[in-house]
Formats: sequence, C-alpha cells, structure tokens
Amino acid sequence: MNTTEPASPAGGTTTAGPIVRIIDLHKSFGAVEVLKGVDLEVHRGQVVVLLGRSGSGKSTLLRCINHLERPSSGTVVVEGQVIGHRVKGGKLHELPPSAIARQRTRTGMVFQSYHLFPHMTVLENLIEAPRRVKRVDKATATADARQALEEVGMAHKADVYPSTLSGGQQQRVAIARALVMKPGVMLFDEPTSALDPELVGEVLGVMKRLATTGMTMIVVTHEIGFARGVADQVVFMSEGRLVEQGPPSQVIDAPVHEATRTFIDSIL
Repeated sequence: MNTTEPASPAGGTTTAGPIVRIIDLHKSFGAVEVLKGVDLEVHRGQVVVLLGRSGSGKSTLLRCINHLERPSSGTVVVEGQVIGHRVKGGKLHELPPSAIARQRTRTGMVFQSYHLFPHMTVLENLIEAPRRVKRVDKATATADARQALEEVGMAHKADVYPSTLSGGQQQRVAIARALVMKPGVMLFDEPTSALDPELVGEVLGVMKRLATTGMTMIVVTHEIGFARGVADQVVFMSEGRLVEQGPPSQVIDAPVHEATRTFIDSIL
C-alpha cells in the first residue's frame, strides 16, 4: 500500500489537532477509482454532514475512516492514531486485524441497516462488543449499556428481542450499541434511508440530542433539514472529490459550484 505519512508522527500518534484528519485519500475497486485524493479535517465536537449523489464516494469515505475499507493510498488519523498502521522508522506499517479492531473502537458506526443479533435481547446486543473487544466486565458493560439505552430513549426495551421493535426503534438501539463503546467519533451512513417516513423523525431526534452533548459526528444523509439545523460544516462530494465545503448557510443556501447547486435543487 502506498501511504502518505502525516506530519510529525510519534509511535503511531500525532499531537493535538483535528480529531479526524484525512490526507490525500484514494480508494479504488479494481479499475474504478471511488475516492480521488480526499482531504478533510474534523474537529472535536463538530457535526459534519456529507452530501452528494449515490456513487459520489460518501459511504466509502466513512468506511475508510474506520478501516472497514482499506484505502488504496493516503492516510486517516483518528484521535492521533494512524488508522490501520503503526509508525516505525519513519514509515507506516500495516497493523494486524486484532490491533485494527481495537483502533476501530475509536469510531462508532451506524449503518443504513441495523445489524442487530436477532437471537439476543436489546441489552445483550449492547454488551457483546464491550465484553469481547474491550474486555469490559459484565457488570460494567451492563451499566454502560443501560445508560446508552437511556440516552436514545430505549431503556424500557432492554429485555426484548429486536423482532418486536419498529425500524426506528431498532436504529435507535443500533445508535446505543455504537455509543456503549464510548467512541471519540460517531459515523452515520444514511441512518434513516431504510426507515418508513413516519419513523425518520425519532432517529433524527436522537442524533440532534447527541449533537447538543458535543459528540463529534460525521453524517452521510439526504436529510437537508437536519444538515441545515445541526451541521457545523457541510461537505458536498461528487465523483470521489470534495467539491464544496462550508457552513450550511453557504453550501445549502448559497452554493458556489454548479454541481452543488444542481444537487441541492434536485432534493429540495
């Protein structure tokens, strides 16, 4: 893998700065280049919304941040750690899967689909990863899980099975499952796209509350109202590149680039 080393690494970490730093990121699937040199910084407490048409690279970018997709080149740094690599002798060396799994706990990921274990209760779904990945004892994991369920308004459903929940409730449980790992950054990949319209609001409500707590969030969504009301920065992507970036008042309400204007007009 051809990587771009971040400035001043020390034992695989960097000093104070953005909580997420993406440097010249490229990702190809065979001959198809999906990301074409993406640079992005996200600071602690920011909510960054990624907009763009299907196929523009938004979801791939999220998956590269937590190394669910291995970048073809470039570097991702989360909370000072070069994701997927350690620095030795001034060069980046790929980490084994177990170490990457530990790094991945720095980012909570919420997908379009809920991916809850159907044979486990809501509470059991939440304590599984803390116990297996972080080796948290059962009592602590259970207390943390109940707190996370409280945060998303699902504490009363701790002992039921996912099949008894609505889609919106299952997605709120999925958010709680990510929160229980105590990540530094939450990644949301179109978390409302699989929901019936009447259920979208309850999930967006949870996300808005998280934003008010200072949680750092990177969100792929087409929910313009959420982006306008909650985002600190909106990033418009097209054909694997960051075309436009700025506050919602600029990117949504007064876009500079023609591609951004055309996209915004198509979804408003």
